[in-house]
Amino acid sequence: MQRIKKLTAIILSILTLSSICVFGTSTSASASGTGAGLAEWALNAYYSGWAYVYGGATPGAVDCSGLIYSYAGGERCGNPQLNTATETGYVSNGIPRVHGLGLWRPGHVGVYIGDGMEVDARNEDAGVCYQSVASAYMGWTYWFRLAAVSYVYNGWEEFNGDYYYYEGGQYIVDTSRNIDGTTYYFDSKGRSSETPSDASSSSYSDEQSSSSSEKVILSSFYKKGSSGEEVTKIQERLSELGYYNGSIDGYFGAETVTAYKAFQQAAGLTVDGISGSDREVLYSDDAPYAPVEKVEEKSEEVVKTEAVEDEANKNTEDNSDKADTEENVTYKLDDENEEVLKIQSRLSSLGYFTVEATGYYGEYTEQSVKAFQKANGLEETGVVDKATYELLNSDKAVFNPHLNVSTPDTATAESGPSQLLSGNVSDYIMTNATNQSYADTASEVASKTKTITNQALSKSSSVIPSATTAEAKKTASVWMWFVLVAVILGALAVTFYIRDYKETRYARYLERKKKSSVPKATQASSRW
Repeated sequence: MQRIKKLTAIILSILTLSSICVFGTSTSASASGTGAGLAEWALNAYYSGWAYVYGGATPGAVDCSGLIYSYAGGERCGNPQLNTATETGYVSNGIPRVHGLGLWRPGHVGVYIGDGMEVDARNEDAGVCYQSVASAYMGWTYWFRLAAVSYVYNGWEEFNGDYYYYEGGQYIVDTSRNIDGTTYYFDSKGRSSETPSDASSSSYSDEQSSSSSEKVILSSFYKKGSSGEEVTKIQERLSELGYYNGSIDGYFGAETVTAYKAFQQAAGLTVDGISGSDREVLYSDDAPYAPVEKVEEKSEEVVKTEAVEDEANKNTEDNSDKADTEENVTYKLDDENEEVLKIQSRLSSLGYFTVEATGYYGEYTEQSVKAFQKANGLEETGVVDKATYELLNSDKAVFNPHLNVSTPDTATAESGPSQLLSGNVSDYIMTNATNQSYADTASEVASKTKTITNQALSKSSSVIPSATTAEAKKTASVWMWFVLVAVILGALAVTFYIRDYKETRYARYLERKKKSSVPKATQASSRW
C-alpha cells in the first residue's frame, strides 16, 4: 500500500509539471522587464531555435515585433514600438552601450544585444538570426529605448552571467572604478573583472525622467511619400527658414525631400531626407536659416531675362530627369530593392498590402498591385509601370474600398504591417486575371489574424498560413499533454488492476490452504 501511495504521488507530480510545461509561460531571462532581460530573451530565442511565424508572439513562435512583445509586452508592431519609444537615434551615428535597445528599419525591428551584435526574427527560412549590426540584412536605420522596458541609468546590471557598470545610461568600457572600497576593472566589452558585493542599488532610466531636463524627442517619421498635417507643418517651417519654395500641400514629395536635406546639411545632422527626431531642431529657435547669396543689382530687364531662362532650364532639367526616371519605372515579380520596399509601404498605407514590407516583389505584392490597379481604374497587370507608379505616389490614389477609410491618418504612410483589417474575410481574398481564388492558401490565416501572409524573403511562390502554424503548434502541444495524461492514467489503472488481481489470487490461495488443513474426518462429518 505504501508503494502505491508513493507511485500515485509521483504520477500526480508528473502531471502537474507537464501541465506547467504546456500551459505555463516560461521565461529564461534573468531580469524581467529590463534591457538585459530582453537581450537575454532574444539570445535564448536564437540558441533555442525559435521558429519565425508571422503574427506570432508566444515563446517558440514569433515574428520580428513578436520577439520583443513576447517578453516585454507594450506595443505589438514595429512602428508603434518606435513611435512610443522614450529615446531614439540614428544607427549611423553610433549605438549607445545599452543592452536590449530596439533596432528599426522600414517594416522590421530587432533587439540590440550589445558589443555591436543584434538578434532579429527575420523570415520563415532564416528564423531567428544573431549577427553584427554592421552586416545585418538591409541595414538598420534607428535605435530606440522601448517604453515597455526599464534600462539601468547608474549602477550594476547582470547580463548573460557577467556584470556591467552603468554611468549616465551606458555601461563603461576599458576603464576601472573604485566602488564601495573595491577596485573593479572593465574590459573592452564592459565586463567586470569581479562579481560586485552589492548589485542591488542600481537606478533606472525611468526613475530619472521626473528630474531630468532632457527634451521630449519627436519619434514619428516622415519621408518621401508621407502626407498629412505634420508634413504641412514641416513644409511651412522649411519655407520660413528659406529652404522650401514649393506649394504647401501636405505631401512629402521630391521638393520637400531636397529642402529637408538642405536643412539637415546646414544643421549638421545626418542627411537622409527623413524627418524624424531631428524635427526638434527644425522647430527650435536655433534652427539655421538657408544661406543667402549676395547678388549684384541688375536691371529689371536683365532680371526678367534671367528668370525666363532659369525657368526654361529648370523645366528642361526637371522634364529630363522626370523622363529618365519615369521611362525606367518598371517593377515586377522577383525584383528586390529599396524602391520595392517603398512601393510596399505605400500600398500598405493605402490598405492594399497587409503583411510585413520586405523589399522583395513576390506574388502577394503582385496581387496587391493588381488590387490597387483595379480600384484606381488601371489595367490589372500586377506590374508597377509608369502610370501605376505616378498614381500610387500621388494624392489621387484611391484607398482600398474594403477598408472603409475616408481620411488617411497622418501616420498611415508609415503604418506598414501594424494596420489591422476589419470586415469580412472574403473582402481580402484576391483573385487573378482568370478569377481564380487565392482562398485555398489564405482563408485559414485570414480567419485567425485577418491578414494574408506570403513568404516574401524566401522568394517562394506559395502563401503559407503562418498564424495557423503557430496555433497548430500550440494545439499539438495540448494534444501531446492529453496523450501523456492518458498514458499515465492508463499505467496507473493497470497498476491498480494488477494489485487487485494479485490480492484476489492470494486470498483464494489462503482459502484453499485453510480448507486443505482441515482433517478429512471433520470434512466428511461436515458433509452429513
